[in-house]
Amino acid sequence: MEAIRKQASKLREQVARQQQAVMKQFGGGYGADGTFADEAEAQQHSKLEKLYISTRAAKHFQRDIVRGVEGYIVTGSKQVEIGNKLCEDGKKYGTENTCTSGSTLSKAALCFAKARSMMEKERGNLLKALGTQVAEPLRAMVMGAPLEDARHLAQRYDRMRQEAEAQAIEVSKRQMKLRETSGNGDMISRLEAAESKLQELKSNMGVLGKEAVAAMTAVEAQQQRLTLQRLIALVESERNYHQRVLQILDQLEREMVSERQRIEGAPPPVVESSMPPPPAYEEVNGIFMRNPTVAELVETVEYFLAEAIQSYRAESETELNLSAGDYIVVRKVSNSGWAEGECRGKAGWFPYDYIEKRERVLASKVAQVF
Repeated sequence: MEAIRKQASKLREQVARQQQAVMKQFGGGYGADGTFADEAEAQQHSKLEKLYISTRAAKHFQRDIVRGVEGYIVTGSKQVEIGNKLCEDGKKYGTENTCTSGSTLSKAALCFAKARSMMEKERGNLLKALGTQVAEPLRAMVMGAPLEDARHLAQRYDRMRQEAEAQAIEVSKRQMKLRETSGNGDMISRLEAAESKLQELKSNMGVLGKEAVAAMTAVEAQQQRLTLQRLIALVESERNYHQRVLQILDQLEREMVSERQRIEGAPPPVVESSMPPPPAYEEVNGIFMRNPTVAELVETVEYFLAEAIQSYRAESETELNLSAGDYIVVRKVSNSGWAEGECRGKAGWFPYDYIEKRERVLASKVAQVF
């Protein structure tokens, strides 16, 4: 449609130039006042064409923004739905978890669910703002009366201009015919009527052109102002959304990191043992003797070498610290699951399950025992 309009405009300009040439050639007194010789009208027509193109491009841009925002709202609503489902899953785990080793993950799940709920609420507010502050105002302007009224004025002006062009050609023909013949009263009266009609068309066209230019100029200014305002509103809404989400995520990270540090810095959990305490004894002149007040029975065995298969931390002065890989000279084994021996020059009790008997040991390892 636009290509046809441009082609028609070019054809009209060609006809106008031809008309001016004919008028100049035959020296018609009317040629200087011809429609196409009016510089002010030509400028007005050129400005109106530029305004028409400008407002049409702005209208298309506004429509593109509306479509983009509407698509963003649709996908964003789906993301809100998914995020809320994830929030519900986190709450469910946090409240129903029965982990026996602690409630750290449950607390983290509840914190995550709370933060996710807040973020999805912010996303919903963003989508609402984009709809009410961006899409709706632009859609109203695209479909609004001011733009359509201004375009109708421009179209009326264009049609009237075409009519004036045709009337100008008719006047030129009558002038030429009058010069070629002796003329009569009827031909002169017809020429005067044609000129009168042309002047009326020119006058009306001038008034209508000014109205169309003023209306299109106002619409163009409104398009530029409103579109810029809506773009700024879009940017501000998204910026505020991301700032609030960042604050929520920062708070969530601090809570989770604090909980992790608390766990990592806490002493290892005490594992309750069903083993009875080791038999008591005291060292006198390097000889370990039984405490007569202790009732545990101790099985005396031949000395043997053993290797610690896991570390053991002594909990009393009568117990012996072991590290995995240590070699021990075992001297006694208790019926209650304890063993007594010497390692690295120290003696004491330790759980028998923490060692394994060794038949052969490197000499360097034996030296470490004493």
